[in-house]
Amino acid sequence: MDTALLSDLERRGLIAQSTDIYSLKVLLSSPQTLYCGFDPTAGSLHIGHLVPLLLLKRFQDAGHKVIALIGGATGLIGDPSFKASERSLNSTSTVAGWVNDLSVQILNLLQPRLNQPLQLVNNADWIHQLNVVDFFRDVGKHFSVNNLLNRDSVKQRLLRPDQGISFTEFSYSLLQAFDFSELNERYDCRLQIGGNDQWGNILSGIDYTRRRNGREVHGLTLPLITKSDGTKFGKSETGTVWLDAAKTSPYAFYQFWLNTADSDVYRFLRYYTFLSCDEIDRIENEDKANHQKPQAQYILAKELTQFVHGENGLLHAQRITEALFTGRVRQLQLSELKQLELDGLPTWHISSHDLTEALIKSGLAASKRAARELLASDAIRVNGEKVTAEQNDLGFALFDQYWILQKGKKHFALLKR
Repeated sequence: MDTALLSDLERRGLIAQSTDIYSLKVLLSSPQTLYCGFDPTAGSLHIGHLVPLLLLKRFQDAGHKVIALIGGATGLIGDPSFKASERSLNSTSTVAGWVNDLSVQILNLLQPRLNQPLQLVNNADWIHQLNVVDFFRDVGKHFSVNNLLNRDSVKQRLLRPDQGISFTEFSYSLLQAFDFSELNERYDCRLQIGGNDQWGNILSGIDYTRRRNGREVHGLTLPLITKSDGTKFGKSETGTVWLDAAKTSPYAFYQFWLNTADSDVYRFLRYYTFLSCDEIDRIENEDKANHQKPQAQYILAKELTQFVHGENGLLHAQRITEALFTGRVRQLQLSELKQLELDGLPTWHISSHDLTEALIKSGLAASKRAARELLASDAIRVNGEKVTAEQNDLGFALFDQYWILQKGKKHFALLKR
């Protein structure tokens, strides 16, 4: 059994809070079962979920058994932890569809990279069988409202009289605690992991499992990931960075990591990759010594795009990046142009082939006069080819439907008829 796991997690900065660390190290000196829960609040996970998913793999690589729990029941309620306002409840059919989507996504992401089969469970299998009176008698009796009210996640809502918290969301912690006790009973699960916002819920599960099953279990949380400048992590210009290629293209996913700030990139390499800390230190030292563009962003983008979207997804992301950088956009495949249409470039639908109108509509030129000046100075390319002021026609479309407009080196627009 690999006893160095917790030391590696500490070095990576992946432990925010835990139950007694010495006891946890003793527990993990022999094979254990642990779990992490994912509530279906959308049809895809996003990059914030990727760290706990990767942590499940880290534990399994160290010889432990891992469970991914999908909250088919808790997803109908929604976790209020540190949420500014009450969630809107989704329909049963919507949540059921998301449960299926997340189950497939998690299996596709993790199973090919695990040494043993991933145990995937849905808490609807046991929570939907509960009788409400029995639940209040057998579960609710063990929870102090005083203690729940003192939690920071609840206090924040209570301090906002315009929002408050409903009994529905207030009960969420009891259901998550019941999950831990149920997994302990069914699978001998002894450890729950999650984001740092889950610490209160995890403590509830630890206490309830001790009361119900008479067994000691543990908890460990990951830090909430933020950027060094204090801005929220996980959003790009087009919105949330999803793990589903139909929601965030492999190209946009690759670009997101490629644009990581130097002040964040080495920390993210520790969080998101399986490169050793020594290797990451070496990369950082080389970047600092070279005084050139760091290699860390390219390594981070490559490692993560390959993990989430596979070799083929990485290849297409790199091809699109290279084509836009070199101007060889005619080499792009139709599927790659569709990635750019999804979220890679600002896209405009046109009915005319007039180049001046296209430049104005796309925002690359503010007026007809500005468009003529750009064309006269050879600053405009259409599908990688320079055009002149005399040429006021877009010409042939790529795959009979796309044109890529370029102003200078960095400003692009995608036109579609």
